[in-house]
Amino acid sequence: MRDCFQSWQALWQSRGLLLTMTRRELAGRYAGSAAGVAWAYLQPLLTVAAYVLVFDVVFSMRMGPGAPTERVGTYLVVGAIPWLMFGESLSRGASSLLDAGSLLQKNALPPVLIVARSVLAGWIVFVPLMVVLTLGYLPVSGVSWAILAIPLLLLLQGLLVFVLAHTLAIVAAAVRDTVQVLGFVLSVGIYLSPILFPLSLFPQEWRWVLFANPMTALVMGYQSILLQGQWPSLAVWGMTLGWLLAVTLLLNVLIRRSRDELVDWL
Repeated sequence: MRDCFQSWQALWQSRGLLLTMTRRELAGRYAGSAAGVAWAYLQPLLTVAAYVLVFDVVFSMRMGPGAPTERVGTYLVVGAIPWLMFGESLSRGASSLLDAGSLLQKNALPPVLIVARSVLAGWIVFVPLMVVLTLGYLPVSGVSWAILAIPLLLLLQGLLVFVLAHTLAIVAAAVRDTVQVLGFVLSVGIYLSPILFPLSLFPQEWRWVLFANPMTALVMGYQSILLQGQWPSLAVWGMTLGWLLAVTLLLNVLIRRSRDELVDWL
C-alpha cells in the first residue's frame, strides 16, 4: 500500500492547487452556456425526472408486495441520483489523464491530482443534491438516527469512486479502449443494480451479478435510510469496504508498475 499512500500524500500536499483546479474544471465544463454551472445540477435532475415519467407516470408501474414503497418513482430516485454521480465522476476520472496528457508532459504534476480534480468536481455537485434528497424523504423515512449514516455512505462512495477512477485512468493510459468499454458498462450498469427494481425481483441464481456492481451495496444502504428509516446492514458496510480494499490493492500495483512510463503513455 506504500505506493498509494505516497500518491495520496502528494495529493494532500497539493490540496490548495486541487481546489483551484476543481473550480476551473467546473467553470470550464459549462463555459459559454446560458445556464452555466446550473447545468451540473439540471442534468441529473432532468435524467431522474425522465425515469419517473416513463416508469411511474406513463407505464404506471407499482412495486410488488414487500417492497419498501408502492410507487416506482419514489423508489428509483433514491438509487438513481447516487448512480448518476458515480457514473459521471467515474467516466470523467477515467479519461482525465488522457485529456490532460499534454499538461502532464510539460509540468511535473502528480497524476493523482488530475484524477482527483475530475472526481471532486462531480462530488461538489452531488453532495447538495443528496442533502436535498435526504430532506425531501423525511416524510417517508421519518426522523431517526439512521440519517447519520448518510455522511458515512457519501464518504465511502467518494473514496470508492476516486480509487476506481484512478485505477481506470492508469489502465486507459495504456489501453485506450478502456474509456469506450467503461461507457458501455455504465450504460447497462443501472439495470444491474437494485435501482429500478428491488433485489427480490431479480432471480435468486443471478443475484451475484448485482453484487459484481460496486454500487449495489451503497444503493441498498441509501434505500435502507431514506425509504425505511433504518441503519444500513453490516452487509452493506462489509461489501463496500471489501470493494474499496480490493480496488486500492489493485491501484497500488498499477501505480508502482506505471510510475516511470505513465507520462510516456499519454
